[in-house]
Amino acid sequence: MNIFESGFGQSEAKLRYLDADFSVIKPGTFVRCAVTGKQIPLDELSYWSVDLQEPYVDAHASLKALQASKK
Repeated sequence: MNIFESGFGQSEAKLRYLDADFSVIKPGTFVRCAVTGKQIPLDELSYWSVDLQEPYVDAHASLKALQASKK
């Protein structure tokens, strides 16, 4: 068993989202999508908003959040 397998000390990380990277504020194994609430393993995190400081599970969720923020 390793730390990426289900049930091995999974905890939510707290991140600071930067332009092309992120920095870890509180260590963990995943973050939660701001739109869907789905867990996103840190090694799979590709979409986030620097302005809103929130992560997204995919491009569709990212677009949905962007559109909502423009209203």
